[in-house]
Amino acid sequence: MATTAVKTVTVRIEGRVQGVYYRAWTEQTARRLDLDGWVRNRRDGTVEAVFSGHPSQVDTMLRRCADGPPDA
Repeated sequence: MATTAVKTVTVRIEGRVQGVYYRAWTEQTARRLDLDGWVRNRRDGTVEAVFSGHPSQVDTMLRRCADGPPDA
């Protein structure tokens, strides 16, 4: 029986991330990459997320989070 590697990461994104569609963009992008997890706005103005899935997809998500949506 073959096993599939799963990578799980927790990230906290700072900068201009609230009021610019960042959380919704993150959720949509993670779904497109077939990742599990969650994302939330924090009271301190950051966004926190957990991504879990195939390691290459998680790595892709992390790179995309560095850029974020157009208004971020």
